[in-house]
Amino acid sequence: MLILPSYRQDEKVHPPLDSPGYRSSVLRHPKKPLLLLPQGLTEVTGPVFGHETIGALDNDLTRQHAEEPVGQRMIVQGRVLDSGGRPVPDTLIEVWQANAGGRYRHVVDNWPAPLDPNFTGVGRTITDSRGNYRFVTIKPGAYPWKNHHNAWRPAHIHFSLFGRAFTQRLVTQMYFPDDPLFGQDPIFNSVPDEKGRQRMICAFDLDATEPEWALAFRWDIVLRGAAATPFEDDDDDD
Repeated sequence: MLILPSYRQDEKVHPPLDSPGYRSSVLRHPKKPLLLLPQGLTEVTGPVFGHETIGALDNDLTRQHAEEPVGQRMIVQGRVLDSGGRPVPDTLIEVWQANAGGRYRHVVDNWPAPLDPNFTGVGRTITDSRGNYRFVTIKPGAYPWKNHHNAWRPAHIHFSLFGRAFTQRLVTQMYFPDDPLFGQDPIFNSVPDEKGRQRMICAFDLDATEPEWALAFRWDIVLRGAAATPFEDDDDDD
């Protein structure tokens, strides 16, 4: 008999599915009790990603086109850890973000900031044996999003983490220190616990900064437990 592990999220830390301040969640959140669908062995154990599926430049968002993108070049790195502080190797991490002007390369993004022909804004990598990951990218810009009067999203990068199967996916966002837009962003503030919100903010890492080339930030992702990184519903994509 296959016995699957289950983990209950701390409702005091993770955002509720219905966050009235985040207007689109009012329509998106489920209105009926969630059902736990049975999983088979295949859904739990595969497909498993291998390092051979990742291209050499997939984790460098500044080298995927003919020229470098416009913006502040930076390194984002950290570790994926479990509740005991142990590294989680072989985790597929995908990121997506706006360009330096705050615009996504997406057909429904009509914010009149210029598109950057040298920046797609997506990348991926797999954690090494010590749970380390590393991306090279540019700092995303803030952008308006019409959630409320004069609403602007803080600069952020979306992170998606896959376990050993597509059914094991967690999505969250990484923010930057001292952003002046934190106080009016209902997505950031949908995390009810102040300590939980702080765990979504990366730290400037002077030691990892490369002189005359790139700033560096560190952001460790904890999958569960008292220090878990708050994760969001898969439909939240702003």
